[in-house]
Amino acid sequence: MATLKLHPFQDSARASSLSVAISDYESGSTGNFLSLRHDFTRLRKWESCRVVVSAQGAITSVENEKHAVDSSKTINRTLEEPKGSRKDLSILPKPLSATDLHSPNDGSKVRVAYQGSPGSYSEIAAMKAYPKCETVPCDDFEAAFKAVELWLVEKAVLPIENSVGGSNHRNYDLLLRHRLHIAGEVQLQVNHCLLGLQGVRKEELKNVLSHPHAFDQCEMTLSGFGVMRINSEDTATAAQIVASSGKRDTGAIASARAAEIYGLNILAENVQDNDNNITRFLILAREPVIPGTDKLYKTSIVFTLEEGPGVLFKALAVFALREINLTKIESRPQKQRPLRVVDDSNEGRAKYFDYLFYIDFEASMMEPRAQSAMAHLQEFARFLRVLGCYPVDKV
Repeated sequence: MATLKLHPFQDSARASSLSVAISDYESGSTGNFLSLRHDFTRLRKWESCRVVVSAQGAITSVENEKHAVDSSKTINRTLEEPKGSRKDLSILPKPLSATDLHSPNDGSKVRVAYQGSPGSYSEIAAMKAYPKCETVPCDDFEAAFKAVELWLVEKAVLPIENSVGGSNHRNYDLLLRHRLHIAGEVQLQVNHCLLGLQGVRKEELKNVLSHPHAFDQCEMTLSGFGVMRINSEDTATAAQIVASSGKRDTGAIASARAAEIYGLNILAENVQDNDNNITRFLILAREPVIPGTDKLYKTSIVFTLEEGPGVLFKALAVFALREINLTKIESRPQKQRPLRVVDDSNEGRAKYFDYLFYIDFEASMMEPRAQSAMAHLQEFARFLRVLGCYPVDKV
């Protein structure tokens, strides 16, 4: 975990310069690409100058003929200099190549935002996706979205659903509010631990802090302990509070990494009621992933439908007709227009919820069947947006 030090305008300027460089590089204009950082104003100022090579091999500009050194003598002296006195050109920065524009697989050049404190499961998921990344904690989910949009970080890793607790509706709403792309997913098996101060036994605990979702996932175990539950912002923050308070009768439900970071003792492991407790996280980025067909891909979309009998059935049938497997269906009422008024009978007008439908399906957008399904779906959808196409992750 590291603290972010760059400012938005610094990254924006860097991105702007890099964009120009990529444009020149792809168009084959090598000269323009290599001279991207030259100051053309200064070049015009020295247009009338002569350039000679000094004895040290450096390039010198002169304005007046009488101040110039005889170039033939200078070159001769340079040739006579021992090799050890010449500058090592290998230390000069090399031009960027196409491979330099992508981060390595270990994430050593990637800054990743997550919600919570160091030691949270979101940070663990970020480190699973990018083992050597620089993690950046955020106060809430909205801050993580904005950190990516403002170029403060390259990626954000946020939970979207849990096998026990269900969907994270807040992040579904934020996906539509912000113009980020889903660039990947991380499936993480959750191992809740009961933590306490060093030397404390679990029988001594009277209070336990954690996130409400963690409490729900450890309901049966905590009932057996007979402790009072106190809600906190996230599991790692709960561990931090226990460590700083110094109260021996207070523990926390958090990860083993949180115990290591805050110097707590693990009193019990796997205290969740269900051993198959898996949280799925989304990796968000400013730019979409260019999909392929070399591996299993998943595509996430959101759409709204016209009112009418069988419309939802028809929308889902476009995938079944092409043997595309649906892995997730989530519906959310529209925030801006939650109710739709429909002329139902002569007795009055009925009001219905107007829904957004989020769907994940196993197919790459490079496949003709997926493109055909999207074109077919547009016949029924009033609004359709592809949130991302990305490789499938396995636990």
